[in-house]
Parts: sequence; structure tokens; C-alpha cells
Amino acid sequence: MAIFSVHVTIENKPGISDPEGDTILNDLVLKGTHKTVSKIKTAKMLKFTIKEKDKKSAQSKVKEICDDLRIYNPMVSKVTIDVFEN
Repeated sequence: MAIFSVHVTIENKPGISDPEGDTILNDLVLKGTHKTVSKIKTAKMLKFTIKEKDKKSAQSKVKEICDDLRIYNPMVSKVTIDVFEN
């Protein structure tokens, strides 16, 4: 068994509003700073440390945990799961 770090990134699917990102962008526009920034999207990241036999098992187990706990809404959220060996 090996120890893996698993990062789960949850963000809104394209076309779903992102009020937090819009607020941050509007703040930059109002301040007149960083004029080259045209869009900001926010995301939530969960970081798991898990002991499994391989990367695929670690990814599957974390996905199962996220699904069981309903950590994200699959109708509006895009989820990316990245696995790193420690």
C-alpha cells in the first residue's frame, strides 16, 4: 500500500454563474487595477491523503467518498480529481 495525495477541484460548469468570481473581477475593475484580467472563476479544492494500492484505486475511492457525501452537485459542478504519489 502506498500513500497518495488526491486533489479534488470543484468548479461550476460552463454557463453556470459564478457570483464570487464576478465580484472579485468587479472589484478589480472598480479599483482600476489589473486591467488585463477579463474573467475570474472560483473553485473549491479538497485535499485528501489516502492509503491505497495504486493511483487508480486512490482516485476511485476518493470519487466514491465525494459521491457518497454529496460534496458536489453533478448538475452544476465540474469535478477534476488529480492523484499524486507521496
